[in-house]
Amino acid sequence: MVKKKLKKLQQKREAARETHEQAQDIPKITNENVAEHREEVLSGARKYIYPLQHSKHRIVLWSTILVIAAVLVLSTVLVMLLYRQQSTSRFIYQVSRVVPFPVARIGNSFVDYENYLFELRHYIHYYESQEDLSFMTEEGAQQLASYKNRALDDVVNHAYVKQIAKELDITVSTQDVDEQIRIAREQSRLGSTDDILEDVVREYWNWSITDFRRSLASELLVQKVTRALDTEAQQVAEQALADLDGGADFADVAKEYSQDEASAQNGGEFGEVDASDRNVSQATVDTLLRLEEGEYSGVTVIPYRTGYALAIIKNVEDKGSSARGAHIVIPLQDVSETLNDRKEDQPYRLYISLPEQ
Repeated sequence: MVKKKLKKLQQKREAARETHEQAQDIPKITNENVAEHREEVLSGARKYIYPLQHSKHRIVLWSTILVIAAVLVLSTVLVMLLYRQQSTSRFIYQVSRVVPFPVARIGNSFVDYENYLFELRHYIHYYESQEDLSFMTEEGAQQLASYKNRALDDVVNHAYVKQIAKELDITVSTQDVDEQIRIAREQSRLGSTDDILEDVVREYWNWSITDFRRSLASELLVQKVTRALDTEAQQVAEQALADLDGGADFADVAKEYSQDEASAQNGGEFGEVDASDRNVSQATVDTLLRLEEGEYSGVTVIPYRTGYALAIIKNVEDKGSSARGAHIVIPLQDVSETLNDRKEDQPYRLYISLPEQ
């Protein structure tokens, strides 16, 4: 029993001696050697940290390379589809709405490819859905070539129109567009509700309401610029209106000033119309039906033949829902003449080549 106790005591002494020896081997940290010990600890950690940092840098590098490569490949594909194949697909159209690819250049300004597709796609949709025209046939292919040229001419011309409008400080307001929609609705040309209007523009042109308003705004801008440029026609119309205000007979003024041969010799009378009449412009019908019997309007712009004209309209006889009307018409000079001069001074460059018609 005594031997066992002595043995345990001896083991404890040996363990205590070993612990003391190990403690003697641990270096003491003082103010003089603290920097040295800190560096030893950090150097031990670096061998684990550096490989992780190196791996992270490689991941970032390769990720960047892959992203750049993907962007280059996608850009190449898009350029091929737009400029070589001239795709008109919905996907390409949506891409062109996000990325401003140019279709033409005028001076230092670019014409967006999206504008061209906006015009072309509504032509295609209308003739496919409403006229059952297949562009896969020879006749259809010729028609498509014609529509492509027309759409491109439209967007280039409108770019010049916008230049002129900016110089003349001409704008189209939301109220201007609303007024055109109101006129069309009251004459049952576009439906009486927003839902019907939306269905109509989608069915005929595959447009949203926003697209339709955009098209109307473009048309109104051309109308306003055309009127502003033809100062001579404006002077003639104002003189005719001054004669009427001075007491002259409407029929006599129409015979003197109106250039609408079909009605001028008849005192300007063009017959009886109502809101559903399609033989007279909706602007003329709207103005006429808002006048009291015997009353005439101021100078207004109406669509006329292939362009526009200034008109003074009179309600000759009110018949309730219809009226017998007369007008004095002074055609406006086609804006294309001014645009052709602009094109000579500032030639444009196309980035696509269209097929011959």
